[in-house]
Amino acid sequence: MLNEISPSILDTNYSHCHEIGDEDFLLCYRDNQVLLKKSGDDYEIPRKKDFNELFGTAVYLFSINSIGCFGLIDSHVDHASCEYHDIFIARTLKSKEDAWIAAVGHQLMAWHHNNNYCGKCGCKTEMKKDERAIVCPQCNLVTFPKISPAVIVAITCNNNILLAKGKNYRGDFYALIAGYVDVGESIEETVIREVKEEVGLDIKNLKYYKSQPWPFSASLMLGFVAEAVGLAPEVSSAQASPGVPAPSFQSNVPPATVHPTFMV
Repeated sequence: MLNEISPSILDTNYSHCHEIGDEDFLLCYRDNQVLLKKSGDDYEIPRKKDFNELFGTAVYLFSINSIGCFGLIDSHVDHASCEYHDIFIARTLKSKEDAWIAAVGHQLMAWHHNNNYCGKCGCKTEMKKDERAIVCPQCNLVTFPKISPAVIVAITCNNNILLAKGKNYRGDFYALIAGYVDVGESIEETVIREVKEEVGLDIKNLKYYKSQPWPFSASLMLGFVAEAVGLAPEVSSAQASPGVPAPSFQSNVPPATVHPTFMV
């Protein structure tokens, strides 16, 4: 799983007063892209020492192994050794630490960017000094980082596991059923509703598996396992691949593969 970086330690304790050092990481984003430094056949997060000067306002985000990670606000970086890449490249970086701080930094910097102005009165906002929050100096509205609870469920039938392809998925990509929690729902009710909406199935023996933060959509994924009731599901937002009913129960999937398939 992307967030499993042990023995490395991500420390998200917030401090308003942090001086940036040469070894500290600089996290710079442009839309859904992250600035990376070429390193052999891979990429890495650039550090302060890689630049002669800062190209924006640095804000402290968190630390990893006691090394500070700073986000650049209003940055315009043009450096020969660095280039922008789609944020999902984080899932392929060789360094699990670089991958995770790139993803978490993206979530926090998107929150900063989306809350430059108060959603209530329109006034320019400020960072709170005593906690990770944004405050409006005019109406005192406080905004915390957005975290949206979501569910993902591995549905089995005998030795098969249900995989579905969304209509908007690129390529031949199948995934487990997932969706966001709605207002007034319990987590368990969300799983039942999402499965019914997406593939027309009823489920039984619903059990909690584990959770995973998913910074790309500012979500907290709550994983479940369940068994299908009945036979072939109907297709709603899922779509078949050529020659395969969709959603399809894939056979010969060993139990160990449920874990990497669940959350990565």
